[in-house]
Amino acid sequence: MNRKLNITGVVQGVGFRPFIYQLADRYHLNGFILNSTAGVSVEVEGKENAIEAFVEALQRELPPLASIDMLSSDVGEYVGYTHFQILQSETQNDKSALVSPDIAICENCLEEMHDPSNRRYAYPFINCTDCGPRYSIIETLPYDRPNTSMQSFTMCEACQREYTNPLDRRFHAQPISCPDCGPTLRLLDTDHKVLEEGNTAVRLTADAIKKGAIVAVKGLGGFHLVCDATNTEAVEELRKRKVRSVKPFAVMFQDSEMLKASADISPEETELITSKEKPIVIVTKSSHSMISDLVAPGIDRIGVFLSYTPLHHLLLKEVSVPLVATSANRSNEPIIRNGSELLEKLGSVVDLVLDHDRDIVNANDDSVLQMAGNEKITLRLSRGYAPKSMKLPFKSEKKILAVGANQKNSITMVFEDTLIISPYIGDLNSLEAFEYFERTLDSFKRFYDFEPDVIVYDKHPEYMTTKWAKQFKMDHPKVKNIEVQHHYAHLLATMSEFNLEGKILGFAFDGTGYGDDGTIWGGEVMIADNQNYERIYNFAPFRLLGGERAIKEPCRSALALLFESYTLDEIYSLKLSTLEQFSQDKINILHRAWEQDINAPLSSSVGRLFDAVASFADIVHVSSFEGESGLLMEQYIDEKITGIFDFEIDNGIINLQPMIESMIKMKDKKEIVSTFFNTLIEMIFYIANNHTELPMLFSGGVFQNKVLVDKISKRCKAKNRTFYFQNETAINDGGIALGQAWFALHTLSKEEAQ
Repeated sequence: MNRKLNITGVVQGVGFRPFIYQLADRYHLNGFILNSTAGVSVEVEGKENAIEAFVEALQRELPPLASIDMLSSDVGEYVGYTHFQILQSETQNDKSALVSPDIAICENCLEEMHDPSNRRYAYPFINCTDCGPRYSIIETLPYDRPNTSMQSFTMCEACQREYTNPLDRRFHAQPISCPDCGPTLRLLDTDHKVLEEGNTAVRLTADAIKKGAIVAVKGLGGFHLVCDATNTEAVEELRKRKVRSVKPFAVMFQDSEMLKASADISPEETELITSKEKPIVIVTKSSHSMISDLVAPGIDRIGVFLSYTPLHHLLLKEVSVPLVATSANRSNEPIIRNGSELLEKLGSVVDLVLDHDRDIVNANDDSVLQMAGNEKITLRLSRGYAPKSMKLPFKSEKKILAVGANQKNSITMVFEDTLIISPYIGDLNSLEAFEYFERTLDSFKRFYDFEPDVIVYDKHPEYMTTKWAKQFKMDHPKVKNIEVQHHYAHLLATMSEFNLEGKILGFAFDGTGYGDDGTIWGGEVMIADNQNYERIYNFAPFRLLGGERAIKEPCRSALALLFESYTLDEIYSLKLSTLEQFSQDKINILHRAWEQDINAPLSSSVGRLFDAVASFADIVHVSSFEGESGLLMEQYIDEKITGIFDFEIDNGIINLQPMIESMIKMKDKKEIVSTFFNTLIEMIFYIANNHTELPMLFSGGVFQNKVLVDKISKRCKAKNRTFYFQNETAINDGGIALGQAWFALHTLSKEEAQ
């Protein structure tokens, strides 16, 4: 009997072919397997019951990094194969095989790296088909060595034997190498001088870090800035050089034991931290932590992750202390991926550079996640998780490109029944950042020979992605353009993750987004489905004094809310820390701007409301990083405080004045913050009680707040309400492109059906 199988999914570069080879050997089948640009093709011959057992085992015993989206099986004409073989990859014009994310070093490679008798002992580039670089080194499909940045390294005889042996763990592991034939480490000073090469470079780097040095270390998708996380002077110096006053740094640990000495970690958090993806996870700092307080000033949380490359493991073993490991980039620019650029841009920040000669083709930042109660919240979808693919319930006749938002940008592509989310690109606030956006787009177009028929973008006329989409339309008139409102896209991203049909009650709370009426939205409640939405409630708009400046100065949002409720004379009589941030002349100037709508756009943003409350509570008046207000406010939650502020909802508008008038009479930070959170929950469920038939959806940057998510989750469960938070995709603006693509899919499907 002959059976032909076509398999799509993550099936290239993940040990799938040797897995199939070994299965065929187990069931005494002959035939072949080969990679193609569409996936994997298999043909087997043998007894019918053996073939059936083979197909069942294929789906049941997948390699750890492999996943199958579609498996088709047809009976073929008997050929008479005499053995099973792995054939050379074939190239087709239609590319649809999926690019695998970069994966942390596996336990088998780690064990070999620490074994003095192994030929790869202490080798900083050890990998196999179960681990190592994928996305960061690939130029195009299929995923074969000539199409990666390993093409310049010729395998030695020993590596060649492993690479060509279907029974070996490194069979067709494209980055395979060893000390005799692989990349070389080199330690550089800031004058580009090579101080040392090979493993001695690791020891010298460790010695420098122990003495307080700041070192740039090349990882999988870019450089980290590294220093001793227990050395307050070193951390303080990094903050000065990087001009990063209080924004928390991530900390890398050698192993779980070292981590547990510095953080209190739940079982769910442990599962995330130790997973094969090795993301950064936001956890609670322990009271006996050895980490310097300057790593995360003023908060009890730290972002932690385990070493995920062989080089990280070797370095941490030498230093024996946790390391600050923050992305190497200039403000508003992407992570740096090569040593020359690093020294050009950050030569004044670092003392040394630990570099190597395996090029990073595609930059890839660290993923960031957190647990909020039982909800996994994705803050940054990148290394380990992205590119992320989703199999669609139907095929698209058009190739769709969604270009996302201006902040926390990512892009999404759709072709046939596959949707692919790019890794995190970042904020598009500089020329370098936008070049990174275009470079990422070019990479994905190259991977899949993709040219869009449809481009989807945000309604905001000043977004760089919106301008790009409109210019692309001018250059390519046949391309169809579709606009999607920002907060509707947030909700659609959640609907797409759970493949929801029908109407939902959606809460889209974030910092800022362009509204249908030309104002800035951010506190929206919608009834929506996959094609339409109705804005049924929103927070009463207040003015952002100074426009963009209000985002960085929470005291301005607080002052604007005072202008809504009080006369100037009444404001002057108030004794508030918020008012101490301004001179009387400045208050007068801002009041005139408020009255005359001069650089003071209206906004319903819950993110800016958080800012205002943080200022009223004298917690923060000027922000150093996005989301600082909410993060700091979490430190003042007291579950014993159960009261709420008065609030009014009239004709769909949530009136903030009663809450503000009560809030400014309070003096205790915990009382202000706890009562505010309680009130926000009551507002949400007051609305939800009017729509008991609808499932509740929550999306937008405000729902990065652990306390808020936990309180909502508990209340929903107590009320037996169906509810959804995004878990596997970014809940902030990193998910906008996904929502945009989902809308286009359903809109085009409806048009095609008519």
